[in-house]
Amino acid sequence: MADENTPEDEQPEKNETEKEPAEQPKARPARRTGQRRAAAAAAGETTPEGEQPASAEQPAARTAPRRAAARRSAPAAAEETAAESEQPEKEQPEKEQAEPAEQATARPAAQRRGTQTFEGLGSLRQAMATAQAAPTPAAPVAMAVVAQDIQPRRDELGRSYATGKRKNAVARVWIRPGNGKIEVNGRDSPIYFARPVLRMLLNQPFVVTDRLGQFDVWCTVKGGGLSGQAGAVRHGISKALPLYEPALRPTLKHGGFLTRDSRVVERKKYGRHKARRRPQYSKR
Repeated sequence: MADENTPEDEQPEKNETEKEPAEQPKARPARRTGQRRAAAAAAGETTPEGEQPASAEQPAARTAPRRAAARRSAPAAAEETAAESEQPEKEQPEKEQAEPAEQATARPAAQRRGTQTFEGLGSLRQAMATAQAAPTPAAPVAMAVVAQDIQPRRDELGRSYATGKRKNAVARVWIRPGNGKIEVNGRDSPIYFARPVLRMLLNQPFVVTDRLGQFDVWCTVKGGGLSGQAGAVRHGISKALPLYEPALRPTLKHGGFLTRDSRVVERKKYGRHKARRRPQYSKR
């Protein structure tokens, strides 16, 4: 009840809960022209010239095949979803079975870590022993091919000549077929080269070419010592053999007998007692 003291024009304010209801939005007109035409035909309105009134049966006829196709595809889609849902269920037990297997293999591996170093060293030693024991196949030796048109070089007496050098020694060597006699400066090799090592150096070219005891050697040598002179004679014999028999050159070349040994004594330097010997250090 309103108070008597309040004027008639003034009325009490309404509560927020007693607000007027919101206006409802108006219905939008149909968008499709087919529906509009159907509504116009139902109302009896005339269509423009050249257009036929659309009936309500046309939209229904168009949508009928679509609905039938949707009904047919619905069972197939349900089967696909069911198959997809079954696959994760099958994969889960497999994963669960794989996890215990991995854990079982990881535990023995962790237990073997302590002995892994000793086992690795043992296997390494065994592998090295087998590698050393197993014979490795020798690589084929590539020999230089000698041309067939090379003619031997011999003088009137049937000898081949060559010069050999080693250190400061120079040797002039003549070879010819014989019984293996070696004469150095008018003396036999066992007398001139008393050391067996030096006589072995003279016979090395004949041993390599398998001609030991088949050639006689006569040579003159000067300069250097006995070691350098023996090396010079060997170098001269190695160079004279291919001149007498060219087929022996690849064997001697492969063995390094035809190469001049360039190792010589190093010269003395100033401020040194010898090539590198320094004076004795004195603190005071």
